[in-house]
Amino acid sequence: MKLAHVKLGTFAVTLLLSVQSVFAAAQFEGPLKLGTTAAFAPPLEVAVAEAKKQGLNVELIEFSDWIAPNVSLENGDIDVNLFQHKPFLENANQQGGLHLVPYAPAIINNVGLYSKKYSKISDLPVGAKVAIANDPINAGRGLLLLQKAGLITLKPGVDYKATQDDIISNPKKIQIIEIEAVQLSRSFDDVDLAQGYPSYLRQANTVAPESALLFDGIDHPQYIIQFVIRDGHQADPRLRKFVDIYQHSPVVRAKLDAFYGKLYQPGWSA
Repeated sequence: MKLAHVKLGTFAVTLLLSVQSVFAAAQFEGPLKLGTTAAFAPPLEVAVAEAKKQGLNVELIEFSDWIAPNVSLENGDIDVNLFQHKPFLENANQQGGLHLVPYAPAIINNVGLYSKKYSKISDLPVGAKVAIANDPINAGRGLLLLQKAGLITLKPGVDYKATQDDIISNPKKIQIIEIEAVQLSRSFDDVDLAQGYPSYLRQANTVAPESALLFDGIDHPQYIIQFVIRDGHQADPRLRKFVDIYQHSPVVRAKLDAFYGKLYQPGWSA
């Protein structure tokens, strides 16, 4: 009788594990849905084409803002997104009650200060209008750039979470205007200086991405753009395969080089 109970218990456990295995496999079936923005789409399109050649179907969904990709991911409408660095993600999780985690690194872009009216930062007049991003993290990055340019001084020790309240010196009395980051590339006719993202500038064709009056540099690992997923989905084999293609395919690397030029570097180890 005891032997029968043991056999029955073993069968039940085996059945449960089999059901769980089938459920997990079904969970990761179908096309991998990847959300992104215009700044990252062209190299991803090449990676999607490469993935198809290798039997992996990937659906690329382009968003026009930096909020919807995370909301869609949290809701399960997409499986992964690529557009943000870790500080932005941490803030999005905190502010929106999201449960998203970085999965793998992509690239880091150089961000700079640009102008259509002046060729040197020292030429900016008193009261110049300066545009930076309006989200809490990239606004801080913009303020750090303005400090690097010598236009403002921030409280000692502040980082990318800096706000305008942290400004302790503004000798030229510049007017800092915060606008949506994806719109910065179209703000140059209305301001004297603006924080700029090279890939958006290239697409907007407003100023040359290489013409920044000052770059913040690419030695800031916290700004590496990440593939981001819902927590608990790390085992998705589609993700592992696609990220490997993105990071190691020669044709994808060629597109990254062509699209970003010298204003980026890979965020992963070779």
